[in-house]
Amino acid sequence: MKFYPITFSPILKDRIWGGTKLNSYLNKNIESQTTGESWEISTVSGDISVVNSGFLKGKNINEIIALYPEEILGKSVIAQFGKQFPLLFKFIDAKEDLSIQLHPNDTLAKERHNSFGKTEMWYVMQADADARLVVGFKKNSNQKEYLEKLENNDLISLLNEYPVKQGDVFFLETGTIHAIGAGVVVAEIQQTSDITYRIYDWDRVDANGKGRELHTELALDAINFNTTDSKMDYSEVPNESSQVVNCSYFTTNIIALQDHYIWKKTKESFTVFMCTNGQFEVIINGEIMQYQMGDTLLMPAIIEQLTLRGKATLLEISI
Repeated sequence: MKFYPITFSPILKDRIWGGTKLNSYLNKNIESQTTGESWEISTVSGDISVVNSGFLKGKNINEIIALYPEEILGKSVIAQFGKQFPLLFKFIDAKEDLSIQLHPNDTLAKERHNSFGKTEMWYVMQADADARLVVGFKKNSNQKEYLEKLENNDLISLLNEYPVKQGDVFFLETGTIHAIGAGVVVAEIQQTSDITYRIYDWDRVDANGKGRELHTELALDAINFNTTDSKMDYSEVPNESSQVVNCSYFTTNIIALQDHYIWKKTKESFTVFMCTNGQFEVIINGEIMQYQMGDTLLMPAIIEQLTLRGKATLLEISI
């Protein structure tokens, strides 16, 4: 059995704040003017990714894991999560501001929703002039101050607004209030969870004059009212893998590929590559496969060595 880099058909999501950059910038086959998300690898119920090439084509990710658990996931991942794929990978295009929101931790998410919590990170792939992200409180706050500002439509005065550019990284622990601002495209890596507490939506309404549901009460005991160090500093080294984020749920490195890189690992974990810029080739046992910006590859754990060749920026994610 020859395992290979597995790619999946994107699951495209229309959003009230979405646009067209997933097509113009990332070559996704979108048809609407408000496509906000491309779910690249997902095991969220109702949105299960399907393999689009190779001998596994047509099977969904849960099916291939059931057939080849150790080969796909790796020993360490199975020991920690069983035969569940523990991460969700997305590209997001915010034509307009996303709602101000947060995510519960594992304990609350399990108790309320029978779900994982949602620790996540963003890598900014493209940002328009003056684009920004909203992340965390400017200073330590509390429930009383927060509710007063929320009631007076002045929540944003308590929050950090970061101007952003390509390559910026933010790590968002559960409980951190955040929003992606208009004009930003991000790669998002997160726990497998679709639990979001929306607390403010910029007074936005749909064509029928109706606003989206807010989760004011649910959010109260999930919010971290203290300041956070969410913006990550990191260094890029040409043709090497450099660590960007390391937490108990995932590790993300960045590979600044300028020529070629011989990639090696153990069989303990799968690896996912998200191409955020450029074009590259994967060479395994003399076989050459070509990829470009916007492609996401699941590298089965059984693959221990390959060569990356080209000029590209890759996010390298494992457990």
